[in-house]
Amino acid sequence: MSNALAIAGVSAVLKDLLDSGLIDHQVTDALGAGVLVSSLAPDMVPISGDGAVPRLNLFLHQVTPNAAWRNVELPSANASGRRIRNPPLALDLHYLLTAYGIAELQAEVLLGYGMQLLHDNPVLSRAAIRAALNPSPVSGALLPTVYQALRSADLAEQVELLKITPTAMNAEEMSRLWSALTAHYRPTAAFQVSVVLIESQAAAVSPLPVLTRGQRIPPLIPGEPEREEGVVVTPGLVPPYPTLESVNVAAHETPSTLQVGDLATVRGHHLAGTSRFLVLRNDVFRLAHEIALPDGSDDTVLNFTASLPASLPAGLYRLELRVLRPGEAAPRTSNPLPVALAPVITFPPVAMTRSAGNTLSLRIGFQPEVRVGQKVALLMDTREAPAQPFNASTGALDFNFADAPPAGATPLLRLKVDGIESIAIDRGARPPVFFSHRIKLPV
Repeated sequence: MSNALAIAGVSAVLKDLLDSGLIDHQVTDALGAGVLVSSLAPDMVPISGDGAVPRLNLFLHQVTPNAAWRNVELPSANASGRRIRNPPLALDLHYLLTAYGIAELQAEVLLGYGMQLLHDNPVLSRAAIRAALNPSPVSGALLPTVYQALRSADLAEQVELLKITPTAMNAEEMSRLWSALTAHYRPTAAFQVSVVLIESQAAAVSPLPVLTRGQRIPPLIPGEPEREEGVVVTPGLVPPYPTLESVNVAAHETPSTLQVGDLATVRGHHLAGTSRFLVLRNDVFRLAHEIALPDGSDDTVLNFTASLPASLPAGLYRLELRVLRPGEAAPRTSNPLPVALAPVITFPPVAMTRSAGNTLSLRIGFQPEVRVGQKVALLMDTREAPAQPFNASTGALDFNFADAPPAGATPLLRLKVDGIESIAIDRGARPPVFFSHRIKLPV
């Protein structure tokens, strides 16, 4: 595969193809003047004065994804976000070939030769690419700096050869393009070069080859080698692997939400076994906490208490079950189930004061602790106040409410950490009711 220098490398190869072709066809003799091949933006090409000379100009005006290659080697990462392969960045390059002349018919002559050269070379060979980017016997030190860098583009080593295809642009498209370029129009032909494959060199995780499908089992004939167990076929629509479907807490019945100390029920299938652990993973802080479970024979339900350390912050987690299933030699890990760990306010508040300017200051205790970088806010009924700045993990923070409600009011408090609110509703009641998370405001 090529690298990030491949796009510039293609322009350099095309420029070399046109330059060499014009020399071979002795175009200078036909025009009676020297010819220049450039790869500038059209608005940078001089069309008058001393810099105006007969020239062919290449301009890369658009880069598009290649439809045939864009899904190759995907996905590039596994479920945990680790890179498992480097899919190529497949691109089609769209060029304008423009002819400039300083005398009558010069532009037409140059455009004709340029289009013929591209037509005669519809595929750029690896030898032509190497000769253009690493000319011999010319020393690389004599080349301009950018051309010295292009020698390492690896363009000739990519698996696909570069193909040149003419494309049609109608008058409206051409007019809009040249208007956007703020340049004077000259005879122009459009063409496409496909496909450039740019591949990253980032490290990836590569799985080992498969030795056997299933376990080794005794041979049918004594003395023969052991056999593969083969693919296990299970009739039915339920896969025979540990699967978590839901987590519920009877104390509040908030879907997929836990608080520290909750007694939770997880439902699924194929949950029975030994050496069982529930694992809570937080991708933001790269944390993993294991909760040991007793061995069990119930395949559909398991109960656990969320006895979590104070250092495990509120936020979004992935809940997984690791279990050694009956009759198996290695433990299995279930699917990840998204779960929110909600903060819990400690009542009553640590401190409440009201200033002469009617600003209410509250110091609220809570669990688990919040970490530096987490966004914390306190909601008092419909009012919201951000936490005062803190520079270390803490279980208590200060909040200020300007123009506070009058003394004696009993607003409902909710704490929000990284967008996850403390649980304020008992959804198990019929109809649902608020928990008694209210305070009485001071004078």
